[in-house]
Amino acid sequence: MANTKFYGTGRRKKSIARVYLVPGTGNITVNKRSLDEYFGLETLKVVVRQPLVLTETADKFDVLVNVHGGGFTGQAGAVRHGISRALLQADAEYRPALKKAGFLTRDPRMKERKKYGLKAARRAPQFSKR
Repeated sequence: MANTKFYGTGRRKKSIARVYLVPGTGNITVNKRSLDEYFGLETLKVVVRQPLVLTETADKFDVLVNVHGGGFTGQAGAVRHGISRALLQADAEYRPALKKAGFLTRDPRMKERKKYGLKAARRAPQFSKR
């Protein structure tokens, strides 16, 4: 397994994450910064680590991530999706566990488009009878 890279693309809302798993010690690098530096909230760090913790591979792989678009919650979800997909490339035996946890499913919820005559997707202008 000399110099092998496993790749997964993760998406959530407007965020797209390109995830590379390289055999290593468990360092997670997001956009050339450490995980702790990039994601401020503890809950987001937990979300990113979920697939690695589930498959007990947290200390077997270094994770290199390029993520863009969306906000930090969407980005964390995209990174989780990407890591899960990359883990499948590394070892297909992780599939049942990842599938059961719902990490392989692309979250289909997107922002609804704005409609004309309204201020947002469903928000109507203020109305007063007089």
